[in-house]
Amino acid sequence: MTSEIPDTLDRAIARSQGLDTLLRDLTDRAVVQVPGAVACSVTVSRADRLMTLAGSTGLPSGLDLRQYENGSGPCVDAAETQSARYAPDLATETRWPAYTEYALATGVRCVLALPLAVEGETGAALNLYGTEPDALAQGLDAARVFAERAAHAVNEALRLERQQASAADVRTALLSRSVIDQAVGMLMARERIDAHRALDRLRRASQHRNVKLRDLCGELVARASGGASRGRQ
Repeated sequence: MTSEIPDTLDRAIARSQGLDTLLRDLTDRAVVQVPGAVACSVTVSRADRLMTLAGSTGLPSGLDLRQYENGSGPCVDAAETQSARYAPDLATETRWPAYTEYALATGVRCVLALPLAVEGETGAALNLYGTEPDALAQGLDAARVFAERAAHAVNEALRLERQQASAADVRTALLSRSVIDQAVGMLMARERIDAHRALDRLRRASQHRNVKLRDLCGELVARASGGASRGRQ
């Protein structure tokens, strides 16, 4: 079963419609792929606070949040120290008393939290939950392999999202530059001034009206295009 993990995660990347969809798919797959796991979640640290980015079907509500509120628990430790934490039986666990009491009340009996090496994040972890004592013992190796592949999948999804965001920024910048150039050209022809003075006038006008330069220029170009169209009719 372990050997099937890379292929299924690679297919998840290809099929994913974004990071959120990918992570939900990963947490559900972890429950299937790791023996003893009944629920899974992904913890990351953003803006100096921990949060759950995704959780599998059947994840008890508040299970991770209680750790974040207390600043204590296996998921918190794994994300912050980048070291694995395994609690084989929460009934005898003494490391996180406040969290342990809450987790037991939800029916969780053992927890495995594995660090995820996610680029650009200060800490991340894959969290697996079982309802029987030491239920995850037989799945430790599969869980570690899955966590490595999950980190790869998340990093790949983040890379693709950054590329898409960069491409969108470039397109926006090119469109902005184009409409500004058109407005400058129009002002040069109408006022018989050079490009530097035309751009300066447009900038001062945008500041005076408290609108973005590209929006002001877009308005001028649209107005001129509308007038030209009416003149041709």
